[in-house]
Amino acid sequence: MKWIRFFLLGFITFFLFCARPKSDKPQILVSPKGLVHNFWLSVKAGADNAGKEFGADIIWKGPSVETDIAGQISIIEDYINKKVDAMVIAACDETGLVPPIEKAHAAGIPIITIDSGVKSDIPLSFIATDNVAAAKEAANALSDLLGGEGEVACIPFVPGAATSVMREEGFKQGLKNHPGLKLVAVQYSQSDVATAMNVTENILTAHPHLKGIFAANEAGAIGCAQALIGRGLAGKIKLVAFDAAPNEIKSLQNNVIQALIVQNPFKMGYEGVKAAMNALAGKPVEKRIDTGVAVVTKENLNTPEIEKLLNPLK
Repeated sequence: MKWIRFFLLGFITFFLFCARPKSDKPQILVSPKGLVHNFWLSVKAGADNAGKEFGADIIWKGPSVETDIAGQISIIEDYINKKVDAMVIAACDETGLVPPIEKAHAAGIPIITIDSGVKSDIPLSFIATDNVAAAKEAANALSDLLGGEGEVACIPFVPGAATSVMREEGFKQGLKNHPGLKLVAVQYSQSDVATAMNVTENILTAHPHLKGIFAANEAGAIGCAQALIGRGLAGKIKLVAFDAAPNEIKSLQNNVIQALIVQNPFKMGYEGVKAAMNALAGKPVEKRIDTGVAVVTKENLNTPEIEKLLNPLK
């Protein structure tokens, strides 16, 4: 008889769960590329803030790592079936995410992309850093640090991820304005600190005269910094990196990193949800919103403008 009671209790619990009325608020899936890095926590803070301001239920669901394209596809398809009202997506892959986005569009779900877009005209808006222009700033910063001369390396993150592709391309374009800088190596971190450390070690071994490195995201920056410290090269080889995680800020303060190209992930999350709510209300949505970047150094780190960028909720 005990198993019958357990069965009935489980059935009643399941029935009550399914019978709960759906929230009157629009439900918006916000799907980041990953959940690990501080960048995505800032995106979440912006999305949650917008959800409270505009009256939306935010569903935060993404793959655990940025290379899990299949995982993100599964999440999107799951929430198509759950009939969410809108989706805000940072795509793990610019082509691989096109089919599920097409499926969501066919189901009448408005799509907004943030940070990393897709090769499709379906999304109503793309809200992100101008990654090509930002990476050109990285090339400029590295040139200033090196006096315009020397061998340099680039550490992008995931091949096929739109942001990684654009930052690599932007850095290469930026180097054309600095002919004294020679790009001698490009290796991918896979958005993993340990991998970034290993590829940095490989680059340093292969190019003993290296003068500077551009690390294109948080994981790349942290792994690269650890490799430079381990070899006693911190401050000797100049490091310019993307983003502003606590470990990156600490490395900047300790002169392991000399400049950070800082995005506005809070604004991406906030504007993504705002755009989704505007779409649901039938209001116009801007096709492209550039959330901007700032070049942060040890010298300007404590200025009011940079403090507001790094701590938007204070």
